Amino acid sequence: MAPNREPFIFIDMNNKLLPWLLLFCALGLSSTAAYYSVIGLSIVFSGVALPVIIMGSFLEISKLSIATYLHNQWKNSMLGLKIYLTAALVVLSVITSIGIYGLLSKGFRENLTQLEISGKQVKNIEIKKERFEQSKQEYVLEKQNVDKDISGLRDALATGTTTQYKDRETGQIITVNSSSARKTFEKQLTQTIANRDTLSRKIETMNDSLTALDIQILDMETQNEEANELGVIQAVSESTGWSLSSVANLFILILIIVFDPLAISLVLATNQAFKNAKPKKNMYGEIKQEPKIQPTIKVQPTTPPPSQPIVPDAQVELEKQMNKEVSQDAKKLEEQIRAKEQEIARIQNSTVSSKKKGLALTHLGRQLKDLQNKKDNQIEY
Repeated sequence: MAPNREPFIFIDMNNKLLPWLLLFCALGLSSTAAYYSVIGLSIVFSGVALPVIIMGSFLEISKLSIATYLHNQWKNSMLGLKIYLTAALVVLSVITSIGIYGLLSKGFRENLTQLEISGKQVKNIEIKKERFEQSKQEYVLEKQNVDKDISGLRDALATGTTTQYKDRETGQIITVNSSSARKTFEKQLTQTIANRDTLSRKIETMNDSLTALDIQILDMETQNEEANELGVIQAVSESTGWSLSSVANLFILILIIVFDPLAISLVLATNQAFKNAKPKKNMYGEIKQEPKIQPTIKVQPTTPPPSQPIVPDAQVELEKQMNKEVSQDAKKLEEQIRAKEQEIARIQNSTVSSKKKGLALTHLGRQLKDLQNKKDNQIEY
């Protein structure tokens, strides 16, 4: 029997905890929606922020009250009132959505503005980096030319420091060393080497500057919190080809479609859950008892003994048995009559409406009269 009872206990615990879980979610989501809506409306109408906050707070409370009233009193309300309250509920939901949209779009615009500022800063650094690259390329070309000059001067020192002339008397070609030419070449070579070293230092300085700019750009991209916050929106924008504003508006609209209607639906579901969790009462205001299923007992038929002639002693015993059964039936009738009388008295003292009370008393009076007739018939017998 134990394995059959565990599922019923589990279901009963769910029925008790579910209304409170729904209540927690409904209060949390409704409060969040109301807060976002009121703050968003105060941003939209920043010139009169305090009056808008007060007005928006009461409108949010009224919205939930209207939804609860329409859910509980729909059948008992007039047609005109139902139409007006339904229209008011829809308009209030739209106002709530506008407030939430204002708040979320403000946050997105702030992040997008910071992202654009960071992007412009990175772009300026990249422009400076391009200028340094151009200067570096100029220095590299100049250094290459200087290297060629150094090679030419060294060759000139090796071969261009001698002078040849023809002797008039003998007619022979005479080669002599020119010290002045050598000194000139050496001076030019020294100056050119110094220029080359200066260009090398400038190129190294440009490389250091470019490396520093690369590190600065990397730090800015790493520490850019706005880009990290908009990472999902940027990814969707890049994959779909839409602008960041279009993707952000789509996300905000999806949140709005789910947010406020879900809050109202949870409030209605909470009311229904608590209503179902209450114990059911009958027409007299009493709690209904669930019928208990009694185990079925199979009675095996017995074969009656063969009839025998009744002797005087057996006749006496049969009469005693019959009188005993009659007294037991009379006792049961007495108990049923008392129970009916007590039930009639309880209904007379209850707070049930007079119409229901009259119907119940008429029904119980007929049952009491039938029981009394059965009792009188037994006494006559």
